[in-house]
Amino acid sequence: MIQDFSDSPKWQNMMDVMGIPIESRAEFDKYYHTLDTKFCLGEHEDNYLPQMSAQFNLKLPDGFSMRGYFIDHFDQNAALWPVVLKLKKTTKVGLLTDQYPGMLKQIQEKNLFPPVEWDVVIDSTQVGCRKPAPEIYKIAQEKAGVAASEIFFIDNREKNLVPARELGWQTFLYDSKNYDHANQDLAKFLNL
Repeated sequence: MIQDFSDSPKWQNMMDVMGIPIESRAEFDKYYHTLDTKFCLGEHEDNYLPQMSAQFNLKLPDGFSMRGYFIDHFDQNAALWPVVLKLKKTTKVGLLTDQYPGMLKQIQEKNLFPPVEWDVVIDSTQVGCRKPAPEIYKIAQEKAGVAASEIFFIDNREKNLVPARELGWQTFLYDSKNYDHANQDLAKFLNL
């Protein structure tokens, strides 16, 4: 729904700002990956900054916040908005999202999402599980209140589509390496 850090240089840019030496970046990526699920289930990433600083000898700018950096560097995916707005006229639309605590609200306050009222929102920090755990899809299906075959799920990671297909959902792999092309492909796929 937004242009986040997926498939972009934004993560590398943040590591520059954090002062992570190039030779330590693969190790930092591994370390961060071990924490990511904790964040998606409700722990605040900034609480780990002292530990990160000690482990990687960081030179963080005064007042640095990973949360703030993330939010400040997310962008609208404005070319997707017409697709969502057209869909909303004829069908329910929802979000099934892995977020960090409070981040979804901040994204909405920054007007990064299309101006629609979501019919269903499944936020990993609120339901206690994240993609690709089968439980989150079952929760989403129950909240949607429709047959599995009526759910169309879009994600930019194949691993997140697999459990949805296993439940009988229709899926679309969104290429977040090329937003313009992915938006055009999606509109064509939906005949919009």
